[in-house]
Amino acid sequence: MPNISQRGVEMPASPIRKLAPLADAAKQRGVHVYHLNIGQPDLPTPRVALDAIRNIDHTVLEYSPSQGYRSYREKLVGYYKKYDINLTADDIIITTGGSEAVLFAFLSCLNPGDEIIVPEPAYANYMAFAISAGAVIRTVTTTIEEGFSLPKVEKFEELINERTKAILICNPNNPTGYLYTRREMNQIRDIVKKYDLYLFSDEVYREFIYTGSPYISACHLEGIEQNVVLIDSVSKRYSECGIRIGALITKNAEVRSAVMKFCQARLSPPLIGQIAAEASLDASEEYARETYDEYVERRKCLIDGLNRIPGVYSPIPMGAFYTVAKLPVDDADKFCAWCLEEFAYEGQTVMMAPASGFYTTPGLGKNEVRVAYVLKKEDLAKALTVLAKALEAYPGRMV
Repeated sequence: MPNISQRGVEMPASPIRKLAPLADAAKQRGVHVYHLNIGQPDLPTPRVALDAIRNIDHTVLEYSPSQGYRSYREKLVGYYKKYDINLTADDIIITTGGSEAVLFAFLSCLNPGDEIIVPEPAYANYMAFAISAGAVIRTVTTTIEEGFSLPKVEKFEELINERTKAILICNPNNPTGYLYTRREMNQIRDIVKKYDLYLFSDEVYREFIYTGSPYISACHLEGIEQNVVLIDSVSKRYSECGIRIGALITKNAEVRSAVMKFCQARLSPPLIGQIAAEASLDASEEYARETYDEYVERRKCLIDGLNRIPGVYSPIPMGAFYTVAKLPVDDADKFCAWCLEEFAYEGQTVMMAPASGFYTTPGLGKNEVRVAYVLKKEDLAKALTVLAKALEAYPGRMV
């Protein structure tokens, strides 16, 4: 039998989804599983989007343009203007989710063997996309003890060599919920400018910032306009993960030209998804406010609840809808699997994402988990009770 590719061997399993078979088995045993593992919002999709899908008047569901419908891209210009991001429709390429935007950015800007500096912990699929492109992730480590704030410039410069081509950030951050400060964004800008690097900036959670600090986009940074590639998606802000609509945005015409070749090779982004996404831009201010307020309350419920459990610590996330929490366990991977395979409290258990999968450096995140607060408060409170009981019963508990 022929061997699979080395790329296939190296491709990491998703820390978010790899325990899904254990969760399925638990459900088959009649155990209720609280899903704290995945950033799938439970809040409703805007009604205007659902109505747009119901009222599609196309007689043929045709290919859309490879860069996405111009009407949608022009409408997005107005959306970004509200965040003081000044674009033209030609700066925007519609992608099949934010994931494809990251992959196409890597494929267009990086050669095999080129290196990307990424603060860790980081969204696990960045590694998968880097492997797909033949690129190499190099990490600067942030720590839970320091609230996952950005390391000093010297930590970045220690990694820079002739193969370094880019820095990648997620702001607000998945998995930590950290929000980069103006000082930190200026620090990144200065490094990018000094070494003439690309800055890939994943900003899909900009709607969810829980601090008085301003949102600083990579597109706000002066002097590196041609270096910035912005990654975006409608999945989180409109609870539209399933329509697979994202965007790659850059002022760099050469990068856009290269990206378009990959877009043409995959033909077109989803037609129905674009119809829904374009309609979502007309969602009411009330929809946005209610969504935001709900996440604020869920964040308080989760973080207060986690920090009341003996031995558990979570910093307060300032954005997105995740936190990384430290648990009093010997191995979070084993603990998360044990919760699904061997534990239940009153017929319930919890599913979390082991944080080790969000680190590239071996051994880091061993006693940490990522928790998503995408469940209603009543379910979060129940899940916290179950987690506390699980930690009491877990045989590998650390005192």
